[in-house]
Amino acid sequence: MTSPTAVERRRALEALRAGVPNRDAVSALGSMQQGVEDRFSQLLAALVALPDGQAPGGILIGGGFGSGKSHILEHVAHMALSKGFVVSKVVISKETPLHDPAKVYRAAIDSAEVPGRPGSALDEIAGGLRVDSSQYADLYRWAHRPESPVDSRFAATLFLHEYGRGDEEFVDRIVRFWAGDPLPVSDLRRRLRETGAAATYRLGPIREKELYRQRFRFVSRLMRAAGHAGWIVLLDEVELIGRYAFLQRARSYAEVARWIRGEREDQEAPLGAVLTTVDDFEAQVLVGKNDVELVPKRLRVRGTAEAESLARQAEIGMRILEREQVPLQPPTREDLDRTYAQLKQIHAQAYSWQPPDVTGLERLPSNRMRQYVRSWINAWDLRRLYPTYEPQMTIAEVEIDLRTDPGLEGSPGED
Repeated sequence: MTSPTAVERRRALEALRAGVPNRDAVSALGSMQQGVEDRFSQLLAALVALPDGQAPGGILIGGGFGSGKSHILEHVAHMALSKGFVVSKVVISKETPLHDPAKVYRAAIDSAEVPGRPGSALDEIAGGLRVDSSQYADLYRWAHRPESPVDSRFAATLFLHEYGRGDEEFVDRIVRFWAGDPLPVSDLRRRLRETGAAATYRLGPIREKELYRQRFRFVSRLMRAAGHAGWIVLLDEVELIGRYAFLQRARSYAEVARWIRGEREDQEAPLGAVLTTVDDFEAQVLVGKNDVELVPKRLRVRGTAEAESLARQAEIGMRILEREQVPLQPPTREDLDRTYAQLKQIHAQAYSWQPPDVTGLERLPSNRMRQYVRSWINAWDLRRLYPTYEPQMTIAEVEIDLRTDPGLEGSPGED
C-alpha cells in the first residue's frame, strides 16, 4: 500500500475540521470505539452465516453532538466493504424521512457502494449475476416459492432479466424497477406472454410502500447472488424523527423496530443496519413529548387492525430507543494523547513542516473529541501562518433542537 499523499492528508484535515469525517480522515485515525466495532463484527458474521441462522437486524448507536457518530459510521462502512458487503449511507432529513420506505430505499440505492467497483451499484450487481452459479439458483428458487415474502413481480422480472438478454432496453428497465422505478404490469404481462410464461406469474395490485419494503428483501439477496456478502445500510441522524408530527413519529418508531429487530416477514434477508441518534432522545422526545404513553394510546383509539399493528411496532421502536442504544465512549487520556500525536504527524506531512506542541482545549470530561480535534488543527494552522501567535480556543455547546417542526409535516390531515 502506498503512503498517503500531502493532498490526501490535507483532505483528511479539512474533513476533521468540518466535523464530517471522510475516508481519508477515518483511515488516518481509525476508531476508538471497540465496543461498537465488536458488535458490528458480530452482526457481519451473523449475516455471512445466513441462511443457517436468523438475520441479526441492526445496531443503534447513541452519542451527543460531536461525539463521533459520523466517524464511527464511516469506520464500520470500511469494515463492511472489506468483508465483501455492499454499503449504503443514508442521512435522515426532510428529503429522506425515516417513516417513508420509498425515499429511504431510493437514497440507499443511490448511495450504495460495491466493494472495489465504481459506478452505479445496481448496474454492477445486475451485471455480476451468473445464472449458472449456486447463489443465483438459490435466489431464483427463493423468489419463485409460493410462500416467498416478495410479490411475484420480482420472480417475473428475474425470469425476464435472464431470458431477455437480447433486448438490452427492457433488461435495463427491469434493473431500474429493482432500483425503484415503475414498470407497468401490462408491459410485464406482454413480455411473459411472448415467452410462454404468462400463466406462471399472477401479478395483482400491491401498495407502493410494501413494494419498496420488498425491494430491500429482494435486492439484498440479489447482491448475494452476484457474489457479495449482503447489504449494510447506515442510517445517520435518526434523532430527526423527534421533529416530525405525531403520526410520522409513530411510523418512524415502527421503522426503528424493523431495522433493529429485522424483518418479521423475512428473517433470512442478508440485510443489516446501523442507526445513530443523540443520547438524550429519550429525555427530549419519549419523555419530553410523552410519546411512550401517547403514541400507542392515540393509535389504538382508532380501533383498526392497522392502527393496532402500528402501535405494537411503535412501542418496540420506542423501547429500543430507551434501552438498547450502544453508547459511544468518551475519549480517555490515552485516546487523546494518541489522537494528538497522529494529527500532529498528519499536519506535518500535509504541509511539510514540523508543528510545534499546542495546548488546544483544557481536558475536561464534558468536552467532545470533535472539539479537541478542531482546536488542535486550528492552532497548528494559525501557528504555521503566524509563528509567534498564541491562539486561545473557546467552545460553545450546540443544542439539538427536537421540537416539532411544521415544515417536516406530511400531507394535510395526515394525523
